[in-house]
This record gives sequence, C-alpha cells and structure tokens, in this order.
Amino acid sequence: MPSYTVTVATGSQWFAGTDDYIYLSLVGSTGCSEKHLLDKAFYNDFERGAVDSYDVTVDEELGDIQLIRIEKRKYWIHDDWYLKYITLKTPHGDYIEFPCYRWITGDGEIILRDGRAKLARDDQIHILKQHRRKELETRQKQYRWMEWNPGFPLSIDARCHKDLPRDIQFDSEKGVDFVLNYSKAMENLFINRFMHMFQSSWSDFADFEKIFVKISNTISERVMKHWQEDLMFGYQFLNGCNPVLIRRCSELPVKLPVTTEMVECSLERQLSLEQEVQQGNIFIVDYELLDGIDANKTDPCTHQFLAAPICLLYKNLANKIVPIAIQLLVAHVRFTIAINTKAREQLICEYGLFDKANATGGGGHVQMVQKALKDLTYASLCFPAAIKARGMESTEDIPYYFYRDDGLLVWDAIQTFTSEVVNIYYESDQVVEEDQELQDFVKDVYMYGMRGKKASGFPKSIKTREKLSEYLTVVIFTASAQHAAVNFGQYDWCSWIPNAPPTMRAPPPTAKGVVNIEQIVDTLPDRGRSCWHLGAVWALSQFQENELFLGMYPEEHFIEKPVKEAMARFRKNLEAIVSVIAERNKNKKLPYYYLSPDRIPNSVAI
Repeated sequence: MPSYTVTVATGSQWFAGTDDYIYLSLVGSTGCSEKHLLDKAFYNDFERGAVDSYDVTVDEELGDIQLIRIEKRKYWIHDDWYLKYITLKTPHGDYIEFPCYRWITGDGEIILRDGRAKLARDDQIHILKQHRRKELETRQKQYRWMEWNPGFPLSIDARCHKDLPRDIQFDSEKGVDFVLNYSKAMENLFINRFMHMFQSSWSDFADFEKIFVKISNTISERVMKHWQEDLMFGYQFLNGCNPVLIRRCSELPVKLPVTTEMVECSLERQLSLEQEVQQGNIFIVDYELLDGIDANKTDPCTHQFLAAPICLLYKNLANKIVPIAIQLLVAHVRFTIAINTKAREQLICEYGLFDKANATGGGGHVQMVQKALKDLTYASLCFPAAIKARGMESTEDIPYYFYRDDGLLVWDAIQTFTSEVVNIYYESDQVVEEDQELQDFVKDVYMYGMRGKKASGFPKSIKTREKLSEYLTVVIFTASAQHAAVNFGQYDWCSWIPNAPPTMRAPPPTAKGVVNIEQIVDTLPDRGRSCWHLGAVWALSQFQENELFLGMYPEEHFIEKPVKEAMARFRKNLEAIVSVIAERNKNKKLPYYYLSPDRIPNSVAI
C-alpha cells in the first residue's frame, strides 16, 4: 500500500504547541484518504518549536496530491495550535511543501494547498476552485470593515485586541500593552518619583534635566545642549522625527505677513525676501492641519493650549537651513491591524493615554485625523513624487536632507523587488487587468479605506504591471520605512521636553520679544505631563522583541525558486544601503539612521 511521510512543524512562539488530537487527510486527483491520527506512542507530539514526522499509509493510489486537511479535536481543554508548515514525501520520492503559518483554534480545521502561488485563472481543477472560493468567503467574514469615528478611514470590525482573528493578534499582548509599556518606561527612566507632583511646574530649563536620562553620545543629549540654536532648529525639519512637512516656498502666503525688513538681518545674499523666494532659498513649514483643532480639556484643573504655527526657513550661504520667521495662530501589514486596534483601545480612545499629556487629547486628535484625511492622496504616499511636490528633490541645493536621500534608496530597492515578483506571476498587463481578486482588493481599499473619495487619487483598479508594482511599493514603504522615519526618532528628538513640548499651559505670545524665561517655563508641561510624555516617547521608540526588519521573511509562503532568488537580491540591495548609510554616518555628531534597512521593521507593529 502507498505510504507517505508527513513532516509537521509547530511554531516557536509562546503557547504555539498543543496537546489536542491532530488528524490529517490527503486529497488527491484520483481519490481521498481516510483521516489519520498523527500520534507517536510514548511521545509528546506538537510541542512548541517541534518538527515531527509521521508515516501515513493509504489503501490506494491518490494521484497528484492537491490538498491536505488538518483537523484539531479537543483532548482535555481547548488548546490552540500554531502550524508553520507541512511537507509531504510521496511514495515516488517527491517532496511537496504546504505553508500554513496560522493558528488553529478550538475544534478547528484548515485545508492547505501547496506553496506554489497561483492566480485565480491558474486553478483549472474543480476542487481547487472550490477551495479558493471558500477561503475567500471565510476571510471576508473574518475581516469586516467598521467605522471607528465619523470621517475616519474604515478599520477592522474589532473593538479591542482580543476581538481580532487569532492569526493577526500579537503573540504576546503584554508586549504591546500601552499602559504596561508606559509604566515600564517610567520605571526604566526613574521618573516615578515625580508623579506625585503631577500638576506642579518646573523651576527652569535646567530643572527638566532631573527627568532626562543622559546616555553618552546620543542624539537626545546633543538636542538637550543645542536645542535653542537656529541650526539645530532647522536641521530637525530635515532629519528629525517630522521630516515630511518642509517644502520649498514658491510664494509667501497671505496669512504670514512677513516683510524683508523683519528678516533682513538673517538674509545673507543682499537680496530682498521676495528675491530669495524666487531663487529657491526660502522654505516653509505650515501646521495648518492644527488650525481650529480643540485643545485638551480633559483636566479641569489645567488649561491646555494649542497652536498652528507657520515657520519660514532660509538656506544660508553654507547650504544650512535656519529659521527666519515663526508665526503662531491661536487655538493643532506584521501586526499593523493589531497595533492599530490596540491604539484605538488604549491610546487614542476617550480617557486613553493620549489624553494625559498631549494638547490634542480629549478629542482634538480625532478632529485632526478627520481633517488630515481630506488631504491624504495616493501621490503623497509615492515617496519620490512627494519629495518632488514639496520642491525638496535637489541634492545640490539641499545637501543635508538625509531623510530624502535614504528614503529614495529604500524606495528604489522595494520597487525593484516588487517589480521582479509581479513579473514572475503576471506575464502581461492583460493578466493584471483580468485578475478579479486583485481588482476587488484595490476597489475595497478605495471604497472603504479612502471612503470613495475621488480627490484622493487612489486607484479604483489597476491595469498594468508597472502600476501594480508601484501600488505594492506604496503599501510596503508606508508600513515599513515611512513609519520608521517618523516613529523611532521620537525619544532622540522629543525627550528633551523644551525642544518638543507635547502641550502648552498658556497661549502663545502675540508679539515678539516680550516673553521671559520664567513665562516660557510656566507654559511648558507640568511635572506629571512631562513624565507621561517622556514615558510615551521612550516606549514608542523601542523595537519589539524578536523584531523582523526589512527583507526578513522567515515564513516561507512562496516556495518557487525565482521568488526566493528575488528575495535574496532584495536583501543584498538592502545590505548595500546599510553600508552606504553607515559610511556616511561615520564621525557625524548627528548621525541619521532611521531609514537604514537594518533599523526598519517590516511593518507597523508599534
């Protein structure tokens, strides 16, 4: 009788193993096998991290194996199991790989096909067509849209982390619990002792050093020492944790009534302000998104204020960017779904942690997202186009914009990779256009993610391989590199609170040169909110345990050699970028490393 060797790999994460009964059935082109209990005498099967092999004998030839069915049945209590993959050695000596990388929960069942990626049109056998249809229907039931707040992009239908499908939950919810992380941050930073003085003011700038953890030769310490200098102020708009707003100023806005006389002491070329604008030497950062946003009112004992500043910057003769005018208007996809759900549950919800220290807490952050969505466009997520749209593409004119330089390298590497993979599976543009599953996905993102807004520029359909590659690049770059660029520098640039205060306790001044140091200190956050802010930027700047960085794909969903070769080339390109960035950063007092691929997680996970 024909005999198969079945090898089963269990995940290595916590609680991945199971004591439940595991049954296997084989579905071939000429027949199906009976259910076989996978069990070895006097042996603990399916332990965490285990790779177990079993001999399965069938009564008759099954032909080409199309599918395998895995069933889990309760032994004592329900015991979830994480199945990585199954390999099958046929009676003829062939090996077939069946990737899974999923949890089987309760009395559950999973039907797997082999790891060769197939488009819908490639499935000619009825049983494979049926399997594909059922799998899509199951996922559509699991991953439903929900409106969390009016005007927001729709999100997954889950009120809290535990409501998510098991496969997209964190392996350990404890590791991404914002409340626990904040508490851990305060303990690690030795700032718990200030919390009993929650609403008391600091004495002066030096007093802030009491909660500032000095770590030798770090960016944060340099920020503490030089935060009041113009060069440091301007540099942050290029390479700090918000390098995406600065743009070349083509025309002075009406709402910024600045004249040559006001700024002539800063202009070095003996030109008028208008002439400097025409020559491309003036840049602008406009926080108009914050205009009209309600300030945090959750604490009746402390009034908080918010400004929507406009900053005019000047490229001096040394090609450095420095401020010349500032105006304050009064009154601002691994675990991606899981972290966003966790954030809605604990961070930005009503009375959440965001309300404790931020001026936009208490509902202002909701208004801000609603307002921002109106201006979110597909083009703004295409990194090269976004850089060009802001007039920031010239490396000769703006030589120290490392966010741009490194971002373009990473974007090109991702786009090269996606193009290679797309061309492996889609032999022509026509195949792309006729892939109904792909078109349904793109339409879904447009209709629900972007709420069907035509002005967003998000495509409703994709008709060419080139556009599909670009679309995939946008998804990967946004969830990996773009997030890394604006997230992991928060402690570096924002831990010295006078440099980046999260809230103000007094309205901004309306005239220049009338504010003294004491008034500025009284405007800055009190001791309690300072501690919450410091804990937040520390926690949010940490990498997750066992983080997977860009190009790392330990789960082998693709078994074809051409795709594996494309992945290897992608990793090699990324390693070259790491070397380029490391060489540039040598001996720099302010190194820029946020877009080094070895520091870019594969996806938004925190």
